Amino acid sequence: MRDILEAVAAGELSPAAAEAELAGYATDDAGRFDAAREHRSGVPEAVYGTGKTTAEICSLVETALETTGRAIATRLTIEDANAVRSALRPAFSGTLSFDERAGVLRAHAEDFERRDLDATVGIVTAGTADGGPAGEAAAIASEMGATVERIDDVGVAGIHRLFDSLEDLRALDVLIVAAGREGALPTVIAGLVDVPVIALPIASGYGVGGDGEAALFGMLQSCTALTTVNIDAGFVAGAQAGLIARRLHSARNRQE
Repeated sequence: MRDILEAVAAGELSPAAAEAELAGYATDDAGRFDAAREHRSGVPEAVYGTGKTTAEICSLVETALETTGRAIATRLTIEDANAVRSALRPAFSGTLSFDERAGVLRAHAEDFERRDLDATVGIVTAGTADGGPAGEAAAIASEMGATVERIDDVGVAGIHRLFDSLEDLRALDVLIVAAGREGALPTVIAGLVDVPVIALPIASGYGVGGDGEAALFGMLQSCTALTTVNIDAGFVAGAQAGLIARRLHSARNRQE
């Protein structure tokens, strides 16, 4: 503790970073950022944008960078992302990217080093409409250190497209399969591969069940072995795949 206090007194450590070291979280006007989440659970903390003001998002992103060297923010609008960019300038010298379809912003301090895992997560979509939550899943799995490969637009309405990609799917370590409408794609894939499948139901379709319920129910009732997350829960799917990737990485390195 004394070392931390001395670092604060010397200007080498900010009060927020010191609080994160001591308490595991840092407090600002927008709330408490769980800086120790990744160390504790293996899943990095993210700023969930829905329901927060732009000022609150900016504040929490700055706190994340200050305490962990990385910021992940989900469910952002382009206006939110532009505001974060403006708030970080001109002092920020790291990297910042924003996936508008997924609504995910990622920022890294100049000295941040992401862990690289010896494991690959496949992100599979039935169609273009599934790209938002699928992109969120891809971002989280990537931030956890996994290599991410995308296989898009292989829905069951043109199932020959899936068959053309089967060998690629079988070569991956874990699959996140996103589908809306009746949600059939994860069931089909899980019956054809011998790797874990995480089903991600998407809120797309017509009329009754068209906001994701039909896809969710179909995946929950799948007759193949798969795991299902909630509707549009890309973060959860990506985190689960990332945890599997971490275990695979550890096992492969022990064998060596």
